Amino acid sequence: MSSLSRELVFLILQFLDEEKFKDTVHKLEQESGFFFNLRYFEEMVTNGEWDEVEKYLSGFTKVDDNRYSMKIFFEIRKQKYLEALDKRDRTKAVEILVKDLKVFSAFNEELFKEITHLLTLENFRENEQLSKYGDTKSARGIMLAELKKLIEANPLFRDKLQFPTFKNSRLRTLINQSLNWQHQLCKNPRPNPDIKTLFVDHSCGQPNGARAPSPVTNPLMSAVPKAGGFPPLGAHGPFQPTPAALPTSLAGWMANPTPVPHPVASAGPIGLTAPNNAAAILKRPRTPPTNNPALDYQSADSEHVLKRSRPFAMPDETHGQSSYSLDDLPKTVVMTLSQGSAVKSMDFHPVQQILLLVGTNIGDIMVWEVGSGEKIAHKTFKVWDLSACSMPLQASLANDYTVSVNRVVWSPDGALFGVAYSKHIVHIYSYHGGDDLRNRLEIEAHAGSVNDLAFSYPNKQLSVVTCGEDRVIKVWDAASGAKQHTFEGHEAPVYSICPHHKENIQFIFSTATDGKIKAWLYDNMGSRVDYNAPGQSSTAMQYSADGTRLFSCGTNKEGESFLVEWNESEGAVKRTYFGLGKRPVGVVQFDTTKNRFLAAGDEFSVKFWDMDNLNLLTSTPADGGLPPSPCIRFNKEGTLLAVSTDDNGVKILANSDGVRFLRTVENRSFDASRVAPAAIVKAPSVGPFGSNNATIGTTIGDRAAPVAAIVGTNNDARTLADIKPRITDESAEKSRIWKLTEINEPSQCRSLRLPDSLTAMRVSRLIYTNSGVAILALASNAVHKLWKWQRNDRNVTGKATTSVAPQLWQPSSGILMTNDISDTNPEDAVPCFALSKNDSYVMSASGGKISLFNMMTFKTMTTFMPPPPAATFLAFHPQDNNIIAIGMDDSSIQIYNVRVDEVKTKLKGHQKRITGLAFSHTLNVLVSSGADSQLCVWSTDGWEKQASKFLQIPNGRAASPHAETRVQFHLDQIHLLAVHETQIAIFEAPKVECLKQWVPREASGPITHATYSCDSQSIYVSFEDGSVGVLTASTLRLRCRISPAAYLPPNPSLRVFPLVIAAHPSDPNQFALGLTDGGVQIVEPLESEGKWGTSPPAENGAGPSTTSGVTGSEAPQR
Repeated sequence: MSSLSRELVFLILQFLDEEKFKDTVHKLEQESGFFFNLRYFEEMVTNGEWDEVEKYLSGFTKVDDNRYSMKIFFEIRKQKYLEALDKRDRTKAVEILVKDLKVFSAFNEELFKEITHLLTLENFRENEQLSKYGDTKSARGIMLAELKKLIEANPLFRDKLQFPTFKNSRLRTLINQSLNWQHQLCKNPRPNPDIKTLFVDHSCGQPNGARAPSPVTNPLMSAVPKAGGFPPLGAHGPFQPTPAALPTSLAGWMANPTPVPHPVASAGPIGLTAPNNAAAILKRPRTPPTNNPALDYQSADSEHVLKRSRPFAMPDETHGQSSYSLDDLPKTVVMTLSQGSAVKSMDFHPVQQILLLVGTNIGDIMVWEVGSGEKIAHKTFKVWDLSACSMPLQASLANDYTVSVNRVVWSPDGALFGVAYSKHIVHIYSYHGGDDLRNRLEIEAHAGSVNDLAFSYPNKQLSVVTCGEDRVIKVWDAASGAKQHTFEGHEAPVYSICPHHKENIQFIFSTATDGKIKAWLYDNMGSRVDYNAPGQSSTAMQYSADGTRLFSCGTNKEGESFLVEWNESEGAVKRTYFGLGKRPVGVVQFDTTKNRFLAAGDEFSVKFWDMDNLNLLTSTPADGGLPPSPCIRFNKEGTLLAVSTDDNGVKILANSDGVRFLRTVENRSFDASRVAPAAIVKAPSVGPFGSNNATIGTTIGDRAAPVAAIVGTNNDARTLADIKPRITDESAEKSRIWKLTEINEPSQCRSLRLPDSLTAMRVSRLIYTNSGVAILALASNAVHKLWKWQRNDRNVTGKATTSVAPQLWQPSSGILMTNDISDTNPEDAVPCFALSKNDSYVMSASGGKISLFNMMTFKTMTTFMPPPPAATFLAFHPQDNNIIAIGMDDSSIQIYNVRVDEVKTKLKGHQKRITGLAFSHTLNVLVSSGADSQLCVWSTDGWEKQASKFLQIPNGRAASPHAETRVQFHLDQIHLLAVHETQIAIFEAPKVECLKQWVPREASGPITHATYSCDSQSIYVSFEDGSVGVLTASTLRLRCRISPAAYLPPNPSLRVFPLVIAAHPSDPNQFALGLTDGGVQIVEPLESEGKWGTSPPAENGAGPSTTSGVTGSEAPQR
């Protein structure tokens, strides 16, 4: 069921409750399974209505769903049984025992025998455990307290115990708004419309239909008086007259406050009415026209507003406008700037309007002079003081140093600009002209992504306002970086902020991803407003240049976009503009200019509206090449418009004044100190993990080799210091017969992106099922996705293949396997999962409790081990599925028995969190690896530590402090693959002797993951630059390199690379990639090739050649 259908059920529940249809309410609760009414449940239990209790429960869970459900039903039936015994009704007690309690004997036979034995006692209180059983009332009370705990802990009741918050009589309100809109569409609207039915659309011109029931027989409409326009259907309609006591713009939003209690709501509307001149704050106070009060209260909640065009202009007040023509709009492409990465945010300098600030999806910041097309300044993302960062941020950067810019914005005077990044950080730079950018402030502003940033002047002091994924808005002193205010109250990530002021009242509008709009004064007294954005959309708000008109634009989860003007005095939508399309992904961006025009990037073009006209004014494709939802930004005068392109560039559009302005600028002479070439001002490149000493372009042969014991295939032991790496001349290498297989085109391999209709979030973990017929992914939002292949004529084996697309599988219940995330941000958590050998169950965690899911039904069988510490790696014991090794973020390993719910032992030997576990059933050992780059070997007999060794990090390669080390046993169960961002190494267990080591070229970026093929003959390695390498496992020689262009679509709008790689369990040449954009890609060689390249010939005295794109430090092959 879609989210809108689900919400409709809640609206109907509210309506039925208000109309006192009590039985129907509870029947719908039970049948829909959306809301478990705990109060109703308590009443039934207290009254002993056991049949009704179980019937109601059946809408939400069954006896055998999980252990919580089993315990709930057992407690209820046990109480029913004891009450029958207490009444000396043995016949009834026997019936309950046989019909209701016998089902539990299969799970605990001893307990069932004990319960049966109670029949033989004169008084069951003779049983020691029941000796304190009181009367029926007290026993039910005690049981009820236990049931409530079980229900709250049961994952099947998650998100079903709270009724969503919305205004009273919401369904009536929506119907009333629909009628208002229908009335506005009437050709000859009557002042006193007569509503006789809701079964057909209203029309003043024609009767509503011969079969329409009379008002008397229509219970919904019977109470409606016939006044001018349409009065509300109920007492709580949205069209109540606004109290005149709060005439400010923000106070207007408060005129109909939400019934949701807020920290300040109970204190009354303080703060806003204090100024004596508050009435003057709203420069053009608006009141509803008396002839038709409905017309000024359009609401975008009505689908009619979105889908039916208006045949006439709005009859309410209009703003005076001077004459203008379409030539006033900047539509002529005058310049294209090549960014090199996808544009996320832009802002023109408020004074020097030829300067354009740009932020991109890889954390780059550029300042362009659009007059000359010169890039005059460039900064790449780098944390200025890593030691000052919180541990979650350090861990996040260690796991993935890449970030995206979410917002760039100049301060009002252009002396500063701020950058909001997708990971915790805000940077404030000072700008001193030309290429002179200086670091000013680094603020760790939020946990997770910083979604928006703006400057404001509360108390006549420049401040920075930020909002983030952690649902909080914060205000910072722009000079010192000191935190001034924290505003909490949103229940979803805060998407955008809009600081504003009306004379001496400063306030901030904020919008969240759940469509909630709130407003705050700088007084830490809580939200003053709680309203819904049109369509529950992720919305940005913006005032016109003169600060008198408020607009918003956003896109909801269904892809519907809304561009509206707000009536500030009422806190209601005043106009809904037509012309925005529906998009599958992304949020439409908009801007305003000249107090006259609105623009939005939509459907591969820029669309323009006149602020006073609902219909689209015009649009331009900007000569083509725009993405579906381009980023746009006007300069202050509205003569220039910057638009992002789909090839990572920016087009500058101009009107005639803008063209003249740019020509004037071009004719000026610039001195070199003011405009420096981009290459000169470019900041030093930052290594992917923050290393400042990594020298780009060198090979391991240029550095001192790490001293580590290496055993070649000839069994001669030597150290790396004995081996002289040889750099082969490229021209000589080309003459050799063997050469590296390069896969650079889609035509050179077979690949398939798995179909996905769910929210795309980066893939954190990926595995094929043991049978090879399905792939399971765990995304960073804690949701699992399962793709299954069907056996048919095109796929006779039914196994995973690129030739047939699988089905994204879900059970008929529609539930998702979603991990508990507790209070952690799932983006910051370390996800992990393990699959049982028969593919029936998956054990999984995403920073919260560990969950055990049934792979057929997706039901949560049980949850256990709430953090802290959180689980970071899971592995089933090879001989006993009931034994699990659980690596924790506190560096310990817990050996856990699922059947008895008991930790058998704890293993301690690492200094940092556990990042890998692998069992060898041949050697009877468990090998663990950690973020401390250490390998430990533990005996599975007594769980004592047998050996340990630290990885040797290659010289010149600075590993991040939290880099993961993964381990995997070879099929022989003796050789061990160790994967680190700096290297691939082969060890021999149980002594953990290093046999071979392979170090990739630095240009590929760090290794993100690696795995053996199913036959252990190959190793698949993924890199941060998107490429995949295929190594011959026995020699650690690279034989094939697959570039991202071979499996990713051209010109991706985001930098995409594999985070995890999985090998097919029976096809040694097939692997799957879990990508940063949420996609899963299967890759196979061409059928004509059958494999990934050929192994290079063994060489005497030399490591692999640099032509292969790698440098190696393994022993020479003979």
